[in-house]
Amino acid sequence: MRALVTRFVVAMRRFPQWAVAQLTFALLNLLKILPADPAIRFADQAMRWIGPKTSRHRLMQVNLANAFPEKDEAEREAIALAAWGHMGRMAAEYIFLDRLFDFDPFSDKTGRVEVSGIPIFLDLRDNPRPFIVFTAHSGDFEMLPVAGAAFGLYVTVLFRPPNNPYIAQKVFDFRAGRMGKLVPSHAGSSFALARQLEAGGGVGVLVDQKFNKGRETVFFGQKVKTNPLLAKLARQFNCEVYPARCIRLPDNRFRLEIEPAMTLPRDERGQLDVDATAQLLNDKVESWVREYPEQWLWYHDRWSIKRSL
Repeated sequence: MRALVTRFVVAMRRFPQWAVAQLTFALLNLLKILPADPAIRFADQAMRWIGPKTSRHRLMQVNLANAFPEKDEAEREAIALAAWGHMGRMAAEYIFLDRLFDFDPFSDKTGRVEVSGIPIFLDLRDNPRPFIVFTAHSGDFEMLPVAGAAFGLYVTVLFRPPNNPYIAQKVFDFRAGRMGKLVPSHAGSSFALARQLEAGGGVGVLVDQKFNKGRETVFFGQKVKTNPLLAKLARQFNCEVYPARCIRLPDNRFRLEIEPAMTLPRDERGQLDVDATAQLLNDKVESWVREYPEQWLWYHDRWSIKRSL
């Protein structure tokens, strides 16, 4: 009897998450009825209307004011609205990802996706060695591991599952079939990535996530904590580190870029400097965001200020 009551209580606590997940799945299934381009445009416009009505819009406004004090309120609000639109696009692109990613490395045909840095992909594939690719929550970052797989280059991807367990499982199943091996972000994830590098493989990480126990760094002139995991792995395995990003282009097109390996800072003993490397990653991401500010997730509490609002 006690076990039955316990299961009932747990089920009731999870019911709101289940309901949100079912509503989300229903909305995404409705989008599937439309062709990809109209669905993406609809999701963009819908989120431009919904986003400003949520509590996260205030956080977005504060983040933009802190990051771009030189811009006036109208300019920042325009970025905020466009950023909500890009969030809507991300959701729609997710369900059409198989159709959107049409890049064929063995064909000269121009499609929806273009790739910059093809020689780097091929070098990493044809000359196996441990390496790390990092990116940020900008553009459709989900396309990057899919692009790697298109070249026969499979990486172990570290990702943070959504808080909703029902959505998290759906996302995991979707990603696992298209992106190679996935490692959910938790206490033991660093060991899984280390094993991959030790075996001579590659790993992919997002470096702009909130991390309360990270190293003290600066991002857009504001103090912020940054996860030192990438720097520690690079120091342990003496491996190359490559920046990569996705940029949304007009007409629902995309450009994927992988840049040459970065030169990482070292201390007076010649060891990789973890703190300086963490700052270097922030500087790279900031340069990307300044170029396309509307494509970054400004609703994210990167600076840990939500509680003060």
